[in-house]
Amino acid sequence: MNPEVLADRAAAVLNKLCLEIPGRSVGSLGNREATAYFAKEMAALGLDVEYREFDCIDWHGGDVRLEAGGEAFEALASPYSQGYQARAPLAVATAVDELEASELAGKILLLHGEIAAEQLMPKNFQFYNPEHHQHIIRLLEEKEPTAIVAATSMNPGIAGALYPFPLIEDGDFDIPSVYMKDVDGQRLAQHARQEVILEFEAERLPVKGYNVVARKGGEFGRRVVACAHIDAKAGTPGALDNASGVAILLLLAELMQDYAGELGLEMVALNGEDYYAAPGEMLYLKDNEGKMDEILLAINSDGTGYKQGNSVYSLYGCPAEITSAIHDAFSGREGVAEGPPWYQSDHSIFIQQGRPALAITSEQLDDLWTRIAHTEHDRPENIDPGKLVVLAQALRDLVLDLDRLGL
Repeated sequence: MNPEVLADRAAAVLNKLCLEIPGRSVGSLGNREATAYFAKEMAALGLDVEYREFDCIDWHGGDVRLEAGGEAFEALASPYSQGYQARAPLAVATAVDELEASELAGKILLLHGEIAAEQLMPKNFQFYNPEHHQHIIRLLEEKEPTAIVAATSMNPGIAGALYPFPLIEDGDFDIPSVYMKDVDGQRLAQHARQEVILEFEAERLPVKGYNVVARKGGEFGRRVVACAHIDAKAGTPGALDNASGVAILLLLAELMQDYAGELGLEMVALNGEDYYAAPGEMLYLKDNEGKMDEILLAINSDGTGYKQGNSVYSLYGCPAEITSAIHDAFSGREGVAEGPPWYQSDHSIFIQQGRPALAITSEQLDDLWTRIAHTEHDRPENIDPGKLVVLAQALRDLVLDLDRLGL
């Protein structure tokens, strides 16, 4: 198929997901529109399509009023927070030992400095949850401040390019919270023990979300799984994170329309990588309990097609024959190179289950995360659709080779 036609196809997918659909945060109307679009396109290309439903939250937060000493401060409601409206004395903690020693009942708590340096993992997040994060969450719930104000800087590894970033982003955590810039937190801290006014509206709405699983090929007791997360953070078009990965799946499906091999090919729009509870990922693992050994190789695309630098791929736990097939599929392709390992995406759920995995992203991933990801700047114009075509062609050749090898 003509690469220029495929590039136009990729551009159309990006425009649909990022510009025509109004946001893809899990639980939102736009998220459901995105999964319906993916399912419709996959069915039109001749794949068997299955919806897999899960419970989630559609969250809406209003403007924040935060005042101390007659001064107004800018702040944002933490995603998935409960609403709040009260006046209370301000307590301040900059480190865990200060939090441990504080009496916080009936107070609004400002967290800044060391204790607010990195985003806290949601309390029930299964894939990565360090003990020191769990300890802070337990202390907050035990100490029972009436609300939390977090003053933060940047945390690209988890929160992307957001400044400030929400310290707490957790629908299972019920203490209301807001967040603000670290420099504003320093000024607010000067009002310790004084009365603070904090007001904002927020609503958690129970709704449904969906994974979409599209299948082609013969034997699904032996299959390759190609996946990309279809959700995006609220407030971002989510082009690199991760409409481009979804576009690769659709291009691959188009390239594989005539495929009739014995190796099963499963293409999955996972729904929840940028959501506090990773519900789509958890559902996929539940659906495949006792069947993960059937997966010959898991392929995850995230952050692909950035116009700066090469596309890069990395391997995880791949046996020799699969490793050789991957290198054969990607070698000699312009703008593609082997890159360093990284784990902050959905290939990790397969790695943790002991399955061979291949991850595809962009060489300038650090730049992407520190300047673009999770912001309004993550738009289609940052992507070269031709790079997505090259990656889809490589994956086609890889699947055909794995089928031929009969591994």
